[in-house]
Amino acid sequence: MKYLLNLLERIYLPLTVILTCSIAYQSLPVGSVEILNSASANGDNLPPGGVQSNQTTLTAGQAVLELIKTGDRAAAEPGDTVIYRLALKNTGTAAASNIVITDKLPVGLQYLPKALQGSLSTGTSTTPVTLQPASTSNRTITFIYPRLAPNETLNIVYAAVVTPDAVRGDGKNQAQEARSNIATHQLRIRPGILSDCGTLIGRVFVDKNFDGEQQPGEPGVPNAVIFMDDGNRITTDPNGLFSLANVLSGYRTGTLDLTSLPGYTLAPNKRFIERNSQSRLVQLQPGGLVRMNFGVTPAYGEGQP
Repeated sequence: MKYLLNLLERIYLPLTVILTCSIAYQSLPVGSVEILNSASANGDNLPPGGVQSNQTTLTAGQAVLELIKTGDRAAAEPGDTVIYRLALKNTGTAAASNIVITDKLPVGLQYLPKALQGSLSTGTSTTPVTLQPASTSNRTITFIYPRLAPNETLNIVYAAVVTPDAVRGDGKNQAQEARSNIATHQLRIRPGILSDCGTLIGRVFVDKNFDGEQQPGEPGVPNAVIFMDDGNRITTDPNGLFSLANVLSGYRTGTLDLTSLPGYTLAPNKRFIERNSQSRLVQLQPGGLVRMNFGVTPAYGEGQP
C-alpha cells in the first residue's frame, strides 16, 4: 500500500488549457490596417514562465458608403407622383452590415409602399433584390438591408404622391445612412389649381345682335385696350382675344378704353342691364378662370339691324 502511494506521487498528469478570446470594436484607429493578438496562460503545474500562444493577425478594412438621391422631376404640383431613387455604394475594402437608410420626405409628400423596388449593382450587372417593407414615422422613411459588399451599389426606388399640403413646404428632401454623406434632392412645388391666383380671359368683338355674346359672323376687334383695377393694361390680339394669368383672386374690374377703338362705341345689351357699361366686374376664385367680354358697335350705326 505504501509502495502504491509513492508511485502515484510520481505520476504527472498532463493539463491542456484552451483559451478563447473575442474582441469587439466600434471603429479602428486612423491608419490601422492590422490587429495583432496573442494570449498566455499560467498555472501551478505549468512552467514558471507560463505558456504563450501563437500570434494571430487580423487584417481590417473599413466600409466607405456614398449615397446619391435623385428624382424623376424637378417640379411637381398637388396630385402628381414623384419617383425617388437612392443609390448607396460601398467604395471601401470591407463589407458594410446592417444598412439603415433614413429618408425624410418634404412637407406634403406621402409615401406609397406598393411602389418600393430594390436592386444590387456590381460593375455593369444589376440584380433585383427583395427589400423589407419600409417603416414610416411621420415624414421619415427607414429602409433596411443586411449587407453590402465592397464595390456593390444598393438601389432603392420608391414613389410619393404630392398632396395639397406640399405648397406649404420647401420641397427639400434629405436621406442618409449613418456611415454615409447626406444626400439631398430639391423639388420645386407648383401650386397648380390650388394657386391663390387665377386666369382672366375675354374678347372684344362687334356685337351685331346686341346679345353680349360673340356669334358666327361677328368679328373680333384687334388692338383694343382694357385697363384692370390694379393698373394692368391689356391689348387684344388680331382676333380680338386676350388672356391674363396670375391675376389675384377676388372681385376684379376691367374697363374698355374706347379711345383705343376709333369709330366704335359700346354696343347696347338687350339682355343684361349691367353690361351696358364699358366696365366689367367679375369674381375670380383662387385657381379659377373667368371671362370678361366686351361688345362694341360702329359709332354711326353701320351694320346695326
